[in-house]
Amino acid sequence: MAVLSRISHAVMRERNVSALLRQVLDILCREMGLVRGTVTLLRGRQLVIEASNGLSREEMRRGRYRLGEGVTGQVALTGEARIIPDISQEPEFLYRTGARERDSHVAFICVPVVHQGKVIGTMSIDREVVEGADLERDYRLLEIVANLMAEAVSLDLAEHEERSRLIAENARLKRALDRISGPPEVIGNCRAMRMVYAMIEQVASSSATVLIRGSSGTGKELVARALQRSGDRSDRPFIVVNSAALPENLIESELFGHEKGAFTGAVQRRIGRIEAADGGTLFLDEIGDLGPAMQVKLLRFLQERTFQRVGSNEEHRSDVRIIAATSRNLERLMEEGHFREDLYYRLNVFPIHLPDLAERKSDIPLLAAHFLAKYSRLHHRQVRRISTEAMNRMVDYHWPGNVRELENCIERAVLTAAGEIVDVGALPAPMQGVEERAETPLTGDFTTQVEEFERRLIREALRKSRGNVAAAARELGLTVRILHYTIRKLGVVPQEFR
Repeated sequence: MAVLSRISHAVMRERNVSALLRQVLDILCREMGLVRGTVTLLRGRQLVIEASNGLSREEMRRGRYRLGEGVTGQVALTGEARIIPDISQEPEFLYRTGARERDSHVAFICVPVVHQGKVIGTMSIDREVVEGADLERDYRLLEIVANLMAEAVSLDLAEHEERSRLIAENARLKRALDRISGPPEVIGNCRAMRMVYAMIEQVASSSATVLIRGSSGTGKELVARALQRSGDRSDRPFIVVNSAALPENLIESELFGHEKGAFTGAVQRRIGRIEAADGGTLFLDEIGDLGPAMQVKLLRFLQERTFQRVGSNEEHRSDVRIIAATSRNLERLMEEGHFREDLYYRLNVFPIHLPDLAERKSDIPLLAAHFLAKYSRLHHRQVRRISTEAMNRMVDYHWPGNVRELENCIERAVLTAAGEIVDVGALPAPMQGVEERAETPLTGDFTTQVEEFERRLIREALRKSRGNVAAAARELGLTVRILHYTIRKLGVVPQEFR
């Protein structure tokens, strides 16, 4: 009764389950003169030592049992207590911890810890067999103590399971966040960019042809590099060909190479970009600017994966992944007969669309901070941040040049900033509220001047409302219906101001 009284007081005072179990075992060992005591808990299909008296940390670590393994595993599996008068005579005793190997004349009692009809662990004691020892009485006492501790042990197991679940959930969310955050080459966290990251992840490890669509300056080459670095060809060549930058008479030689003497100036054989990219990735930028003759030859390569150098009839093969990009409307070019329909479908296997910067204004602070740090290091300036007013002006701006224009703007701001902060004065004139169009005097007949004046009023209202037509209508004192009609008539695009 004295032992049970002390244990009940410990249960009332101690909220930490592991500490409570150690206190209970200390009370049992001290009051009953035990050699050692142990509590194991069921973690999945394995019993682990949660608390002990008389075992070192290393011995506790070694004390792990599968269900049904050894005496402790049998008690947990069957739910029936075991009393072993002498462990040295028990063949099922495993000596897993190593603490009992030198013991002699030691009895072992192990009882299940049961909560709501389910075994959740075991409690055991080692007692030296001496004259007057009553193992049955010890067993009954240990069974009562185990029943008293069952609720606390159950709470510990529930906390452990919840902790494991939270750790697993945290790992899952971290993996998801890594995917959302996207590749290091590309910066942005808006919904449209997260969709781009998801598409990069889907197609990166394949050899499928990818067509990247988007306005000039949106970062198409960065996405192409992200595709290459995230895929199976990351350690292979990445070759860039800008179709718009090469003259029509040189593009074939650049792509496929030429033999010595193939044309004037061909003083030696030269391999082309496709051959140089063998095993890797070829990025064809501004594919919409390819001439008709090169479109035919590129289509043949995409179909057969073979090519001929200029001035040679010998067939060569190249295992290269094609990533193409364009800022032009290929569908309109096909309608006008300037782009081959069969080539379009060969390239458009997996399209990725990059949004304009005006469509992802929430990413402007992220991009601006990145470029600020980059050009502060490059130009050895101590420009640390952008003022709130300057950032608001940048977010309000419609960015016709997209990310490239933003990068140039930040580099200029770093060079012209007076101190550690980029203020409005370091921004280009359009972002300071000085619209170049507003400085141009009105010209033309009366109707033309009235329309231009209306256009300027509407654009200024849309700029203030960040493209919100309803707010602009309130600013101008018009109905939304009339403002929509006037916007369509004058060719104003509200999306430019969002």
